[in-house]
Amino acid sequence: MRPASALLPAALLALAAAWPAAAQDADRGRLLYDTHCLSCHYERIHKRDPARSRIRTFTALQIEVAERGMQSGRTFSRDELDDIVEYLNRSHYRLQK
Repeated sequence: MRPASALLPAALLALAAAWPAAAQDADRGRLLYDTHCLSCHYERIHKRDPARSRIRTFTALQIEVAERGMQSGRTFSRDELDDIVEYLNRSHYRLQK
């Protein structure tokens, strides 16, 4: 039997693949990001050299936001995660959906 932590990457990938294409609210995403993410994850990290970034696809951005959300100990709803991803993609990454 595999430990639960070994299943986490596969579960996050499945979550990202099933992410709905509903309209996201980037303004709400920014508010959520500013409220819950900035204390540990400063804004400047998104503006670093793209060659050093782990985020190269929209799916990778979804997975990273979901992982960081789980690490924070706060349970974000799917809509909140969608909104944070939308904000970060529009403001920094501009990745193809």
